[in-house]
Amino acid sequence: MTYVVTDACIRCKYMDCVEVCPVDCFYEGENMLVINPSECIDCGVCEPECPAEAILPDTENGLEQWLELNATFSSQWPNVTRKADQTPADADEHKGEEGKYDKYFSPEPGAGD
Repeated sequence: MTYVVTDACIRCKYMDCVEVCPVDCFYEGENMLVINPSECIDCGVCEPECPAEAILPDTENGLEQWLELNATFSSQWPNVTRKADQTPADADEHKGEEGKYDKYFSPEPGAGD
């Protein structure tokens, strides 16, 4: 099992999860984070830290596409190990919004550490 970041992170990117990850398995895109499923140790400490409730265990139904997206982009985006002041100013407005992947997803990398 591993944890995955879903589209609930897009345009929110609060980054609270990064601070608690003991293995630094988060990677930063332009407007979301992903988890490297090969590095995740399944500890689950990141899940309750996410204000957008974007982190879920991959054992939940329907998360196959998110597992693939996390695996793909964690190999392309830079590693992020500490919370930076990169939460979008309008993050709270996008929290809970439906269909964010189709509307806003960007494959561009973020800044990383």
